Amino acid sequence: MKIFYGWVIVGAGIVITCLGMGTMMSLGIFLQPMSAATGWSRTSISTAALLNFLYMGPASFLWGALSDRFGTRAVVLSGGALLGLGLAAASQAGTVGQFQILFGMIIGVAAGSFYAPLTATATRWFSRHRSLAVALISAGFAVGSMTISPLARWLITDYGWRSAMLTLGALSWLLIIPAALLVRKPPALPRAAGAAAGMSPADREFTVARALCTPQFAAISFTYFACCAAHSGPIFHMVSYAIDCGVPAMAAATVFGAAGVASLSGRVIGGLAADRIGAKRMIVFGLALQAVSVSLYVFTRDLASFYGLALMFGFSYGAVMPLYAILVREYFGARIMGTMFGAVNMASTLGMAIGPWAGGWLYDTYGSYFWLYIGSFGIGLGAVAIAFTFRPPREFSLGLPCPNVTQSA
Repeated sequence: MKIFYGWVIVGAGIVITCLGMGTMMSLGIFLQPMSAATGWSRTSISTAALLNFLYMGPASFLWGALSDRFGTRAVVLSGGALLGLGLAAASQAGTVGQFQILFGMIIGVAAGSFYAPLTATATRWFSRHRSLAVALISAGFAVGSMTISPLARWLITDYGWRSAMLTLGALSWLLIIPAALLVRKPPALPRAAGAAAGMSPADREFTVARALCTPQFAAISFTYFACCAAHSGPIFHMVSYAIDCGVPAMAAATVFGAAGVASLSGRVIGGLAADRIGAKRMIVFGLALQAVSVSLYVFTRDLASFYGLALMFGFSYGAVMPLYAILVREYFGARIMGTMFGAVNMASTLGMAIGPWAGGWLYDTYGSYFWLYIGSFGIGLGAVAIAFTFRPPREFSLGLPCPNVTQSA
């Protein structure tokens, strides 16, 4: 039985996003040991995460446009090389300012090259099970939390934070570059089908300039922004908060891994559910569950509670994250998918940038994370409210053929 190559694209995407995003998000694991070893404040180290997302946003838009023009393989290869370079250089930083530039700027630009281009490519390969395919690529984020974070914690404990970060850089080169070579464009459609019947109404009607001015783009972008602003701080400071509550460091890292496992299941279940009930309903449900989960951190103190809440919180944010790409594809079509999802992703990275920095500032100012969780809860409720404004996407006639073997798999 011949395997549809679209699933190879999905597999490569999982590996690439696992390393690409897992290494960047592992800064939360480095936070406390770096602060203890160097004397740098949590706010100053967290500023590197702020810069990650501030640079990742515009870079995501640029990389997405380049992938539409030159192909995703070239974009991901470039990003993978840059990621390894940034991690290796950041591991040798002598001052917090150097670290902020090397880790925050370089790695942020590199990370922007992975998710949006790979997601755009996956949507072009699939017609049926598109939500599942996108969810699986997005699952690389969760796999990264499950694997990179405990690996980083172990390396830090045995070899120190500098050697740990250098090792992650080498690992990025070793795995991302070969996986990127597997990425390729879907087969071309016959001329008649591609020129007429295969194009969706959105493909025929929307230019990038026009799509950026639509209320649909604004609604998706603001929801994605608020969604990420609500969960980014609690995710980044999860390990540090658990340690502050008396949980051993290695156990705290496994709590982060548990959230990653739950996020993985949330992405797959959310993708399957969205194929059945629609992306909007699943997004509203996931955002509401996320807001409730964040609020419960105020009452969490012991290890068992941290594990239970990590499972609930991880499932909630995992269930909604892949679905914004589906909405972008349904509203704006495949032709400008890379550019448009890069633009939407830019809004989300601004939300991701706020949480880690705000959490570090609130901790340094008030000595606890209480106001981080209260603020994140309020922003989460705002995301739910905006999501209710989504209008139903138009139905499209999809151009990519649907092989019997693959799409039923």
